[in-house]
Amino acid sequence: MEKEEPITSKSLENTAQIAGVFVENLFTTLWKNRGEAMVIQLEGNLGSGKTTFVKAVAKSLGILGIITSPTFVLEKIYKIPPKNQKETGFQQLIHLDAYRLGDKDDLNSIGWKEILKDPKNLIFVEWPERISGAFPNNSLKISFRFIDEETRVITFYS
Repeated sequence: MEKEEPITSKSLENTAQIAGVFVENLFTTLWKNRGEAMVIQLEGNLGSGKTTFVKAVAKSLGILGIITSPTFVLEKIYKIPPKNQKETGFQQLIHLDAYRLGDKDDLNSIGWKEILKDPKNLIFVEWPERISGAFPNNSLKISFRFIDEETRVITFYS
């Protein structure tokens, strides 16, 4: 997997800008095989910015409302507005948190295999290391590293 140069975010606003650029690139250069869902694995310790990034992506996609971590419910599904569905080809953003899972077999309860087959799904997974082996080979990875209260280092892998 190719690793890009790390990007340092100095604020929430800066992270939102980085997420916006990511969304722009998502549909032009990053995602070429649209025969299945797009999966993005989010790696990083607690408080490193994973959920903040998903919130910013959701906003960039026009999703209104409050986006919260799915830690206690495993997954949250957000509908992408029709205008942005046409532009992106995605109909829903699925946000998973695997922190409380034992292994990839725990995903059976949410119909993981079916979710992966649908090319209209954009899936973000926090704590992917808890369910290693559950992801397609072409999934993307984003690593988040906490530096201080305002600063995060974000690294993209494709």
